Amino acid sequence: MNTRKTVCLLLLVAACAACGASMLPSHDEWYARHYFIMQKFENDAYKAMTPEARLEFQQLFWAVRSPVAKKEFDVRMAYINNEFKNENSKQPWNCDRARIYLLHGSPASRDYTTNDSWTTSNPVGGGGMVSASDRSGEDIQARSLEVWGYPFGQYVVTYGFTFQPPNKWKQANPSSAVGRYIGQFELYDRVESWGAQDEESYKKRLEELKAVK
Repeated sequence: MNTRKTVCLLLLVAACAACGASMLPSHDEWYARHYFIMQKFENDAYKAMTPEARLEFQQLFWAVRSPVAKKEFDVRMAYINNEFKNENSKQPWNCDRARIYLLHGSPASRDYTTNDSWTTSNPVGGGGMVSASDRSGEDIQARSLEVWGYPFGQYVVTYGFTFQPPNKWKQANPSSAVGRYIGQFELYDRVESWGAQDEESYKKRLEELKAVK
């Protein structure tokens, strides 16, 4: 892929993986919509605030950001509400592909393949995991893999999603050896694409909001 190094994320579907939509705070719709573009200090501050302070936070959140960022957020959310409504009709943004799309936008590449490096939570005998070499009782649909690629400096970071009947795509877990690139990429976009224009002033205002009763 030109001169870029491809970060090949070895996609393994872990049993009982708690990733993506399962972590979204769905009880608070505003927070659920914005959760994955927020930085840690914002999440920590928001969770510590009273309901009254949170309302002020929600107004401040976009006031300190570029109008271009707000416009892009609205465009992506409109796409998400249409494209991913089959996965979650009440909260289309509360699914794994929608989360990645909101944070990073449209992938530079999108491929469909079969995931041959996989595990599943189906018990074998007295329990345990089905290994990649054991194809007994295999769900062919569950081996479908959708791969999104994003350029990141000299790398291409990829996300994989496995199909789970009847209508969901769940994010596959990357190998620990290269997982650090996903974290760096996600932090980069939270800061560069979605960050406040004056972060220091913004943090001071958040501290003030913590005192609102």
